[in-house]
Amino acid sequence: MVNLEWYRTFKAIYKKGTLTGAAESLFISQPGVSLHLSSLESYVGYKLFDRTGRKMIPTERGKVFYNFIIEPLAKLEEAEKNFQKSNEKNTPTISVGMCFETFQITLEPYVSTLPFNLIIQFGEYPEMLENLEKGILDLIITPQTGTTTTIEHEAFSSERIVLIGGKAVNTKEFNEQLKKGSTDEILAWLGKHKWYGTTGDMEHLRRFWQLNFNKHPDFRPNYIVPNLNSIVRCLYGGEGLAIIPNHIGKKEIESGQVKVIWEGHTVLENTLYFATRKKTVYEEEIALIKELIRKVM
Repeated sequence: MVNLEWYRTFKAIYKKGTLTGAAESLFISQPGVSLHLSSLESYVGYKLFDRTGRKMIPTERGKVFYNFIIEPLAKLEEAEKNFQKSNEKNTPTISVGMCFETFQITLEPYVSTLPFNLIIQFGEYPEMLENLEKGILDLIITPQTGTTTTIEHEAFSSERIVLIGGKAVNTKEFNEQLKKGSTDEILAWLGKHKWYGTTGDMEHLRRFWQLNFNKHPDFRPNYIVPNLNSIVRCLYGGEGLAIIPNHIGKKEIESGQVKVIWEGHTVLENTLYFATRKKTVYEEEIALIKELIRKVM
């Protein structure tokens, strides 16, 4: 079946004359416009536009196709407006991508207070950035920036990747070895303790080890738990070590139940960005989400 959005995209290209103009009018990415057009052309079996530089010139068949679908499409769009449920029409839905741990400590407490619908997506940063470009997501929180000209990145916070431990960890010997600068002794002390890690991401541990010891860690954590917040809860008031971003265990660190043991010889710090499409109809809703996240971060 033909996707109704293909027709909308065809109409927008026809009226605007460029893929960029169509993308801006539809508030989706240019690759998304190209995908819709190629899908429609594949379905009908012939070219609808000739591409001349950046201009999209309708073919003769494209002109006939436009004249044939423009009136039915207008009626369908009118039907959408008139028969859509009133609560859906008046309440926008905002889709946000971020890591699970960040959601738990920032937006989760406020979800029930939001005056709009919310969809949270978890995943890898490149995938979320791609979904943002396609219009599937409206906002993502990421430590990475892309090169696309349709996405705007706004730095709003930073995170340090640090070695943390439970309250009961005795760090006297470790601090003495740090003063001596003995890498072998530091590694020996670290190797004496139980380590926590997560099922899906050991990148923080690998980067921290590479930066400070110029090699990859030669061990696997003793305890693999679902996420970084689980690590903090496991360490609470007890023993064990882990490498995590410092904002994850902020409250527990401030209470003294979890402590930052070492920031490394060289501080490993990530800048965190809000990433949004430059053209969006949800500026007010996105601004509210940003405000809530800034309160915590």
